[in-house]
Amino acid sequence: MAQEPTNDATLTGNVLFYKNPEPLNPEIHGGMGIKATPNPHAFVAETNVVPLTVSEFPAASLSYPIVFIGDNYMPVAAMGLSSGQNVFVSPEGAFKGDSYLPAFARRYPFVFANDEQQQRLILCVDIEGPMVVKSNPDVAFFENGQATPYLENAMQFCQDFENERRRTESFVQLLRDLDLLAPRETVYRPQNPDGSAGEPQKIAEYFAVDDKKLGELSGDKLVELRDNGALTHIYAHLNSLLAWDRLIALTIERNNAQAPAN
Repeated sequence: MAQEPTNDATLTGNVLFYKNPEPLNPEIHGGMGIKATPNPHAFVAETNVVPLTVSEFPAASLSYPIVFIGDNYMPVAAMGLSSGQNVFVSPEGAFKGDSYLPAFARRYPFVFANDEQQQRLILCVDIEGPMVVKSNPDVAFFENGQATPYLENAMQFCQDFENERRRTESFVQLLRDLDLLAPRETVYRPQNPDGSAGEPQKIAEYFAVDDKKLGELSGDKLVELRDNGALTHIYAHLNSLLAWDRLIALTIERNNAQAPAN
């Protein structure tokens, strides 16, 4: 699996997908805005894992394996088996229409940055985003020095995302406190041309909820997890692991399509 992407923004930090985020200012960015592009989510091809918030688990579980990676056990959607390949983005840059697009990607090119001195969040935009233009936009960021409804909606979306990000941190901490996360790996068993089983291949290492430990929790603790909504998201995560088969099939299909003809 790929290295853990950064899931929060600081004015001095780096965030997955963002090349040059700047705090939005009507004096500096007054003429800027968004232009329509045929494949607005082509940038998702940059990575094979995209961070998820816990509220997204049920929807994302229908498309991807949801796994936990890195020292912070960040939940991510696995979209490829290697860091250089995302099988949910076509070679032309089109995102697979029947698959869930995580909010982490939907908020782009906007992101909040932490202004630690002022102890506040600042809305930034990636000025190098392919859909961001300096003049004659289809949708402007500002009109007469004031944020347009589009920009206000973007700010609200980023605020909602920040709230969900914090909720996700609490969810992960709950799993850690209950010692439910354990190392896990996914193995692919190919079939030889003669129909026999080939050599098993380890394709991913990650952390997942240990369903045995989950089943050993007390009845009161399980009721508590049910009542606070955590159990729903735990089962969405566990069910999503069945999607490894789909991811493997899509990878084989992509590799076969890209293989040179003999």
